[in-house]
Amino acid sequence: MTHWSAQDIRYLKGVGPRVAEKLARLGLFVQRDLLFHLPLRYEDRTFISPIGSLQPGQRCLVEAEVLQSAVSFRRGGRSRRVLTARLADNTGMLTLRLFYFSAGQQALLEKGNWLRCFGEVRSAMGALEMIHPEIEAIDAGDPPPLAQTLTPIYPTTEGLHQLSIKKIVGQAIDRLADEGIAETLPQDWLDANQFPGIVGAMLDLHRPGDRRASDLIARNEHPAQHRFAVEELAAHRLALLERRELIRQRKTPRITPAADLQQRLSAALPFTLTGAQQRALGDLTTDFASGKPMIRLVQGDVGSGKTVVAALACLPVVESGYQAALMAPTEILAEQHLRNFSSWLEPLGLEVVCLLGADKGRRRTAKLERIASGESQVVVGTHALFQDDVNFHRLGFIVFDEQHRFGVEQRLALQRKTRDGETPHQLIMTATPIPRTMAMTIYADLDYSQIDELPPGRKPVTTSIVSEQQRDSLVRRVATACADGGQVYWVCTLVEESDALQAEAAEQTYENLVRALPDLEVGLVHGRMKSTRKDEVIQAFKRGDLHLLVATTVIEVGVDVPNASIMIIENPERLGLSQIHQLRGRVGRGARESFCILLVGRALGDLARKRLEIIRSTQDGFEIAERDLEIRGAGEVLGTRQTGEMSFKIADLMRAQHWFAQVEDLARLLQRSESADARAELLRNWIGERQDYTNVG
Repeated sequence: MTHWSAQDIRYLKGVGPRVAEKLARLGLFVQRDLLFHLPLRYEDRTFISPIGSLQPGQRCLVEAEVLQSAVSFRRGGRSRRVLTARLADNTGMLTLRLFYFSAGQQALLEKGNWLRCFGEVRSAMGALEMIHPEIEAIDAGDPPPLAQTLTPIYPTTEGLHQLSIKKIVGQAIDRLADEGIAETLPQDWLDANQFPGIVGAMLDLHRPGDRRASDLIARNEHPAQHRFAVEELAAHRLALLERRELIRQRKTPRITPAADLQQRLSAALPFTLTGAQQRALGDLTTDFASGKPMIRLVQGDVGSGKTVVAALACLPVVESGYQAALMAPTEILAEQHLRNFSSWLEPLGLEVVCLLGADKGRRRTAKLERIASGESQVVVGTHALFQDDVNFHRLGFIVFDEQHRFGVEQRLALQRKTRDGETPHQLIMTATPIPRTMAMTIYADLDYSQIDELPPGRKPVTTSIVSEQQRDSLVRRVATACADGGQVYWVCTLVEESDALQAEAAEQTYENLVRALPDLEVGLVHGRMKSTRKDEVIQAFKRGDLHLLVATTVIEVGVDVPNASIMIIENPERLGLSQIHQLRGRVGRGARESFCILLVGRALGDLARKRLEIIRSTQDGFEIAERDLEIRGAGEVLGTRQTGEMSFKIADLMRAQHWFAQVEDLARLLQRSESADARAELLRNWIGERQDYTNVG
């Protein structure tokens, strides 16, 4: 008989086919998966905040009466409906805005209703508002009791409300409390390390039992957090050990070049390689000569010169009779690489071709023929490279730029486009400045090189912190800069993990700036736009047809506009410092004096200001990452929770550093275990569908 934890998630109340599809996007398929879908964070909903005391940036709970509500229509027709409600308690007034709402929510916000709302407070036109808060109808004379402990907040996906996923997870937790599940770790090891058993640890994290437990969780000192952090890191470590062992056993192209092409390109470059670039290139040369598949991470700050190192690394591959491919996450970045590679490699007699999703008909056919015949020795492209009709003559080397932006299956699909069962050498490049200790843990299956010098002559970017109260003067500064021939980025952030709400924030800012700057051409890009439209807008900005580009963080990588001299980032405290540094790297690329302006709310806390002062005081991405790691921990240094297959559910690498010995010990213990089923279960619990990356094709 199937254990309850292995039963399909669709047996649970409220999980129909559509909800099941959304849960699948989170890697949730059976009821056991819900147990390991641990809270993303915890919120304090144990007290009511008077509206009169609220400050922008707070996440808080309020109780108030609806004074009025209405549906209005924004530019764009009926699809642009907005539900707005005015609430008041005896201390002040608050506006609620819902851009996506149901008839039930509209009824909830009718005049005279009393509501309990939890969300983030924002400032808009001098008033306070919440956008898409959690809303509960209450009886003003007899309101429901407040929570006595911290409220868990779960990772979710678009179209799946936090309340819904709490109810679904709650059903699995009820069964866990009644029926239990088998322990996943050796009992002797648990006893030796004084870690709790799996059932008690699960209940403590999903349902903190009392204020003391909540306080321990809030300080990340609860034994259950320690147990699962070590277990999760050990699972990742085990997967990486298995991956590395598989890679080492593979047949790989033999790269035995003369150094002629590298010498010719180095001599033709208008600059001299830095010492760090030379060291990285030396590491790649050693890998090629080893006879084993290269799988190396080259990490370098924005502008450190990773691309020319990749181009130089392609040359011995071509000399040995193989093709090289570079895969970029966006067409804009692929075209940028094409320009660089063509200017460097075509004078050497090499053919560089770029294959994009936009290539159609005869043009695409011609490119495919040249790739398949081997006439194009170096191929640059996007996801188009791994499509079924793309065949290489002899693929020997793949460069993945910003590899965490590709899905695992996409990378494996490209790796499999080889002949004779060979595994191509792989170079993985990233500009995300992750501290070395963290990189060695996250990418433990990779060899590692760091380009930690910037080429001479790169212009520094002056960074300043500006209050929301100075927005009007900042808008005037934008007008002046654009009138002088410059271009400006204006980046919007929103704390909720929702593409829809981030897009809405960017659209609202865009409309405000269009009204405030009628003489300027303003563009908008965000994650919900079609790729073709997004690329059209960015290309218009690159051509200089647009003065101002309003965007979400989609422009973090790959947009190179030397004429852009000002980067404005709203609410930068919501981003990891490394992400802010990446955005700042979009300016300072041309002759103009460049500026990065961090636009902050009035209620900026001491910790947030301390972090932003780090950005203001240094241009060194690795120093920024190290100091941010000390302050906020690994999840924030990585910028977002989307760090490829190596994102964590509970582990924080900074806090877990003193557990690394236990992590290594447990991973080795599990690797030596004779129970393949136990290893598979551990990997499925913590890595789930991402476990596929242990298969190297």
